[in-house]
Amino acid sequence: MDRYIPNSQIRHFLRRALVAAALLATSSASVAQQRVVADLPDAPVPKQQATEQKSKKGGLNRTVEILSSRSIFFPELAHSEEPLSSAQKFGLAVQGSVAPSALIGSGVTAAINQARNSWPGYGQGWEAYGKRYGATMALNASTQMFGTFLLPSMLHQDPRYFVSAHRSAGGKIWYALTRVVVTRTDSGSEAPNWSGVLGVLMAESLANSYLPDGERSTGQTFERFGIHLGVVAGGNVAKEFWPAIFKKLRGKRGPNDPSPVTGTPAKP
Repeated sequence: MDRYIPNSQIRHFLRRALVAAALLATSSASVAQQRVVADLPDAPVPKQQATEQKSKKGGLNRTVEILSSRSIFFPELAHSEEPLSSAQKFGLAVQGSVAPSALIGSGVTAAINQARNSWPGYGQGWEAYGKRYGATMALNASTQMFGTFLLPSMLHQDPRYFVSAHRSAGGKIWYALTRVVVTRTDSGSEAPNWSGVLGVLMAESLANSYLPDGERSTGQTFERFGIHLGVVAGGNVAKEFWPAIFKKLRGKRGPNDPSPVTGTPAKP
């Protein structure tokens, strides 16, 4: 004889089964959602936030990141923060004497002196221009030897030019002008630029041995010394903006982009 089950018990059993199924489905969905979230990659850091994080690095790191490879046009541009040995300073002086910037700068200076009839003892004409060009190249070479090799080795100063970063155009110009009288030491601190200033004075004094007789007086020597420092200041401004200029010339991303350099740029 079959056992009779009341309808009320059947309905109660069905309700409990439905509740259990609902709870199981909810639990399974929660676990699946957690797995999906765990498998998702981390959200990328916003570009602006990443830039702000990178800008919190030390000033020296921001300066060095501007150039990550040696410049051919301006070999004195620093591309690392490591100090130079005396041998490396000598090599840098040699490179600076024959760099494209030195050859072009000497040619322009000689042309200006010819037009103004400076150093009149040389006269006029192509031969006179050749003499002015040779004298300018000799002056640059002696300046490099005194101001890049000899004095920096003795005074433990770094003769390279460290491009500034994250400055306005006016700030960059001011920074470039101050580098005439302020330099970096081998230990990384700042100091009066005795190497640069005295190197120019020593080179101008040596120039009295090959310049025309009318240019060898004390007054003429110090006049040339002042003009030479002005030329150095103008060269510093050119070096400060050279990464941006080189970027424009190449027509692509250069080492002076606001974001740090991650690859090795083409040699400027």
